[in-house]
Amino acid sequence: MSTTIETSATSLLRFATAGSVDDGKSTLVGRLLHDSKSVLADQLEAVERVSLGRGQEAPDLALLTDGLRAEREQGITIDVAYRYFATPRRRFILADTPGHVQYTRNMVTGASTAELAVVLVDARNGVVEQTRRHAAVAALLRVPHVVLAVNKMDLVDYAEPVFAAIAEEFSAYAASLGVGDVLAVPISALAGGNVVEPSAHMDWYGGPTLLEHLETVPVGSDPSREPARFPVQYVIRPQTEEHPDYRGYAGQLASGVLRVGDAVTVLPSGLTTTVAGIDALGRESDIAWAPQSVTVRLADDLDISRGDLIAAGAAPVPTKDVEATVSHLNERPLRAGDKVLLKHTTRTVRALVKEISYRIDIDTLQRRSGAEGLNVNDIGHVKLRTAEPLALDDYTDNRRTGSFLLIDPADGTTLTAGMAGEAFEAVRGDDAPDASEEEDWV
Repeated sequence: MSTTIETSATSLLRFATAGSVDDGKSTLVGRLLHDSKSVLADQLEAVERVSLGRGQEAPDLALLTDGLRAEREQGITIDVAYRYFATPRRRFILADTPGHVQYTRNMVTGASTAELAVVLVDARNGVVEQTRRHAAVAALLRVPHVVLAVNKMDLVDYAEPVFAAIAEEFSAYAASLGVGDVLAVPISALAGGNVVEPSAHMDWYGGPTLLEHLETVPVGSDPSREPARFPVQYVIRPQTEEHPDYRGYAGQLASGVLRVGDAVTVLPSGLTTTVAGIDALGRESDIAWAPQSVTVRLADDLDISRGDLIAAGAAPVPTKDVEATVSHLNERPLRAGDKVLLKHTTRTVRALVKEISYRIDIDTLQRRSGAEGLNVNDIGHVKLRTAEPLALDDYTDNRRTGSFLLIDPADGTTLTAGMAGEAFEAVRGDDAPDASEEEDWV
């Protein structure tokens, strides 16, 4: 069974691309799709037609990903564009995220489930503020692998010292964020060098091409080594003649492995029982592993509803006091005293923002006073008080059950993405002033 789990986990790579405006990110993605022969003939014909209409001799491969009309007119990426492609060695889900600072929040969406992030840098400009911001978001979301793609090497005469200086600066910054795995690759997306095929102009580079690295980087993890977490999405009680006493709890296993006979704790109530049965695809099974969607049957009839968490092994302690690192996504600022909804897995509760502890300066990684609140694209630390206890893992331990969203209760828009606990080792030792006085939750 473990072999099956490992194979299914490593055969698919989810990765995201990010970079500043005009770094050539969409061109890189288009080149990757084109040279790996993942573009349909009619798609390529449409791109050639649009490019010809613009007076371009060669097809503009960026148009393969810039699907919105506004993106094509402005020549920038606005929305997150998802692309699916495969090679003989691996399947891929690619999230092409925006580079403009105005749309940084969309990178949080694209990278939230990624196992690898490709951060582009223009070889002429080097590491800029937006490059550091994208690296910080990747570190915040605990993306395990980062690739620095130093693009437009053809415009700096393929100079190795230019590449080496940029790679050294970025690697040092990524290390300060706690990113352990960084690979730097010199590329020319326009010419195709080191994207899928090696470049004859950069024979001084002895590493893999971008696609070679994407095909071989170790991804996924053995679910048997993770704690089992099963958020209940729906309670199934048909109460029919055929199934008069059936009671099952349907949902998607967020992490780990559940087996029949496992002792489990139901949170936040703290009641304990054992797994009596697992139903998957209409059949009984002895085992389920993340991210399977299954129905779990328990040995005892307990009061369980949507939003409860069935946990095996060491279970998180439910709490109403939540401290988290957050990335603010909305144009409306987040301020102390705001009343919000907090969505954690399948559970949504009312919450109060008690304190904006601090903001993180992306350039210096120092804490700044959070008294004025968090504006769009800000990364900071908050303290929340919830109306009902939540069973959150620390985000560093579990990306699925350690994350949550803050939602505007008035119109249902997403305000903030939260990661329980501290995100960056680099800022832990600094002192941050209190952002507000203690408030009672209402």
